[in-house]
Amino acid sequence: VQLQASGGGLVQAGGSLRLSCAASGRSFSNYAMGWFRQAPGKEREFVAAIRASGSTYYADSVKGRFTISRDNAKNTVYLQMNSLKPEDTAVYYCAAPSKLAILVMWADDYDYWGQGTLVTVSS
Repeated sequence: VQLQASGGGLVQAGGSLRLSCAASGRSFSNYAMGWFRQAPGKEREFVAAIRASGSTYYADSVKGRFTISRDNAKNTVYLQMNSLKPEDTAVYYCAAPSKLAILVMWADDYDYWGQGTLVTVSS
């Protein structure tokens, strides 16, 4: 399974970005997908996830500002980020599991990771 993340960049506080993650190498629609991020000097943390059913989950810190979605026809998951804050600055990673049933907020349940895309929010 290969995951290719894109869409990061530099944005001012209050701005928006949309991240994309294109998956290849296996069936996409049956599996959950997740986004995690890692800020400098901090541990990787859960951001958002979407199950095959379409159910979505968010970290409290991004709830109401970020939206995760998926396009199964394009094998792609998206993360729309609005009202960005300087504390959102991090490398963002998309992730996919090898199992159908996972704890979507648990990084250890994901087996495949994209290369990361840097999001920098200036104040």
